[in-house]
Amino acid sequence: MDKLKQYWVAEELEKHLGTPENPDSKMSFKRVIELDESEEFPHKEIEWLYNWKLQHYYIPVNCGGEFTSFEEFVAFVRVLCRRDQTIGIAFTTLFWSFITWMAGTDAQKQRLATYVKDEHGAMCLGYSEKEHGADLIGGDLTATKVPGGYILNGEKWPINRATISGVSYILAKTDKDSGARGLSLFMVEKSRLDPAHYYNLPKILTHGIRASDMSGIGFKDCFVPEDMLIKGEGAGLEVALKGFQITRTLCAAFSHGAADTALRTTLKFAINRVIYNKTVFDIPQPRKTLADGFLDILICDCETIGAARGFHVIPEQFSVWGAVVKYFVTTQLETMINNISVVLGSRFYMRQEHDCGMFQKVLRDNSIISVFDGSTVVNLHSLILQFRQLTKQRSRRNAAKMETIKSRLEIIFSLEKQLPEFKPEKLEIIGRGADDVLQGLEIALEQLQALKSAKIEPLVLEQITRLTNCILAELNAHDLEISNSAFEFGHDQSPELFEIAKKYCALHAAAACVHTWIYNREVLGEFFAGGEWLVLSLNRLLKPFGHSEKVDQLYWEKVTQEMLKLDKENKLFSIVPFQLAQTQKQENQTNANSELQHA
Repeated sequence: MDKLKQYWVAEELEKHLGTPENPDSKMSFKRVIELDESEEFPHKEIEWLYNWKLQHYYIPVNCGGEFTSFEEFVAFVRVLCRRDQTIGIAFTTLFWSFITWMAGTDAQKQRLATYVKDEHGAMCLGYSEKEHGADLIGGDLTATKVPGGYILNGEKWPINRATISGVSYILAKTDKDSGARGLSLFMVEKSRLDPAHYYNLPKILTHGIRASDMSGIGFKDCFVPEDMLIKGEGAGLEVALKGFQITRTLCAAFSHGAADTALRTTLKFAINRVIYNKTVFDIPQPRKTLADGFLDILICDCETIGAARGFHVIPEQFSVWGAVVKYFVTTQLETMINNISVVLGSRFYMRQEHDCGMFQKVLRDNSIISVFDGSTVVNLHSLILQFRQLTKQRSRRNAAKMETIKSRLEIIFSLEKQLPEFKPEKLEIIGRGADDVLQGLEIALEQLQALKSAKIEPLVLEQITRLTNCILAELNAHDLEISNSAFEFGHDQSPELFEIAKKYCALHAAAACVHTWIYNREVLGEFFAGGEWLVLSLNRLLKPFGHSEKVDQLYWEKVTQEMLKLDKENKLFSIVPFQLAQTQKQENQTNANSELQHA
């Protein structure tokens, strides 16, 4: 862990925020519940983050900021969202700035960097419309060319942070007759507009993230200068879709933060609640439910962290990988939070009783994440349209291609490897049939074979190998099914194909778990290296498809004890369990334990 410098920012932010259980800390559970009840935007908390200069980590180094990797980014967003998704999401609308870093002019980049760093500015995304939803091409907002700029007319809705932001990325029709090529994207700076010609729509009352600024924006004969146009007329949809590949992937960090708090607060209840003359945690069913929840976090960690690193190595594959992460991680962790709610009994539904009612808030807030930046259906549909090309590409692999995949997988999944700089210009709207994670399964099997001489329990290695072969068998069956099917165009995809897409995502997550274990056995500690958690995780992912290994109860006990250990030591539930903020008493105990270990 000490070697993984990419987690330093997250740990420092944790330390300065303080433990959320302390009502006097910056973003305590008590405080965020108060904000939720009042539905007031968290201005003070957002300003604290700006003063801490967290906004610098949303700006690439070559644009004057301190952003270095998406892996680092995911870690500190997770820190925010384990306290409050409302605050985490509100501040992280800043990641829409990647549209400008990706496609803006040097002047646009400079203006935006100055605005974010020095003026504590934020931005929002205006793509959808009330009458058209996710049908971006069907939108009605227009941008009519005039000398020196454009005239905007229309409304965008719903938008997170629409009112309390100074920059709005607005997708508009510059040519009504050109379909996808008739859309253009504008970085609209409110400070440069005539206030008489734009307006904000009323706050939308929502089920969760109730203190957020969820509203919209409208334009009435509003002039915007030509220098607000991003990339050029007709490039709007292309830039928008590439931007989604980034933001959809990063949405997983919101879910991870919520999952950590949901599990932590539920575990705390189970350990301390006595019923039937024993603690809830000592009852087999709740104990197993919580261990399953912990496994879900580890599984999603492998998929999310791998993807965050993958951006730097294979950005051209993220029309596939981004869709997988957005569907799988957000829905898996949403289901996990629902599953563990039964351990709390009726308290999961109460807004005050346990930890200030934090679980109930998490349950409400987190339900929107799978809808953000493209719903589950949108992401599965995106995968379906690429299946035929993925199948063809896999059938055409040769020794040279496999060697290239192997070298890329090592950089992506080995957390000690230095990542190259992110190259957004390499993003593709539709990938060219490449998906290293699944197309590198044979490489993983070769590496597992080579581990027979390593210090690994033979049975564990045998089981991991057999289950990895099962992933490969299911992938082969998938390819055959796609090859023998008739291609279905547009949005008229069959329900059966959506189930096939869900299965592909599960296989992808299973493969990511295997790759992560192979490359980090000597980095992430004894529990991770042992591999029992991996056997249980692969069982969990593959059982719906008829594959699983019979395991000793000891496997479950190791997972359970690791979960308890991380909770006791106040560390993140993760394959990278960095230190969370501690009370003074906890710090003293940690220091005392450290001194004993070195004595």
